[in-house]
Amino acid sequence: MTDSILSKAATMEIPINSNGDSRTAEDDGLEQDLQQVMVSGPNLNETSIVSGGYGGAAEGIIPTSSIKAPSMHHSNSNPSMMSEEATKGVAVEKFDSMKKWSINTYKCTKQMFSERFGRGSKTVDMELEAQIDVLRETKMKYERILRLARELTNHFYNMVQTQQALGDTFADLSQKSPELQDEFGYNAETQRLLCKNGETLLGAINFFVSSINTLVNKTMEDTLMTIKMYENARLEFDAYRADLEELSVGPRDAAAMVRIEIAQQQYQIHKDKYERLHSDVSIKLKFLEENKVKVMHKQLLLFHNAVSAYFAGNQQQLEQTLRQFNVKLKPPGSDKPSWLEEQ
Repeated sequence: MTDSILSKAATMEIPINSNGDSRTAEDDGLEQDLQQVMVSGPNLNETSIVSGGYGGAAEGIIPTSSIKAPSMHHSNSNPSMMSEEATKGVAVEKFDSMKKWSINTYKCTKQMFSERFGRGSKTVDMELEAQIDVLRETKMKYERILRLARELTNHFYNMVQTQQALGDTFADLSQKSPELQDEFGYNAETQRLLCKNGETLLGAINFFVSSINTLVNKTMEDTLMTIKMYENARLEFDAYRADLEELSVGPRDAAAMVRIEIAQQQYQIHKDKYERLHSDVSIKLKFLEENKVKVMHKQLLLFHNAVSAYFAGNQQQLEQTLRQFNVKLKPPGSDKPSWLEEQ
């Protein structure tokens, strides 16, 4: 601003007024501006840089308000810059993840179709595959046992309820029919005894159903989930193995060697993953078989003894069977909702 003022003062004409004073109102304003500049110093937001010296062109003037000093605005722009960088980082991470997923999906799909049409090789462990097939077949059979046992429970529960209603009717008629009091009384007592034994047998069957359900839908299902992960790892391993083999028979220039090295690293990663899951499946199949034998031995013995004792009319043996296998019966009326739940 000082240079501009001096330039203007050097080139302008100085008229003489009627009093012989060469000072004008404009000169007074310039003097005040100069005094203000000397007192307060230059304001960086209002001064300008003249690129062409005195009397430079207007387009050579660059307002310094457009020049931002990093130290002056660092504290205000830092949070926004950090937020912008974090957003960019998340976007780049998502893009890389999507890119890796797309490449992996493409390779696995290609390998799957190659195996299906007999053009690609497949890594197969015959012994492990046989064990997996046996497990899947066993699970289907156990699911059928579970379904039939639940149906038996529903039918038998309805029969017990019918016996209880029949016994109550016999007891009521025994009180109202003096001539048939004894006959109605005998039948009422028989139905009540059958109902009691039926509830005991229901407790044993429910325990059997619960144990089979845990074995099928938790223990076996957990092993099958590991098997599914193993099969996916096997497909990925074969896909990257085929990719490495294809690159190995190609040209050996610098770019190709870089691709081969990257393919070798990916192959090793998926090979380690495949071998780890292969080991996990083998261990889980072994423990599952041991657990299945142990559980089914107990449950089949319980089911046999309980059903035999019930239909033989041996109430003492039926109750002893439940105590032997630690089966606890629910107290009568425990299935009914409380008065608070009914509200």
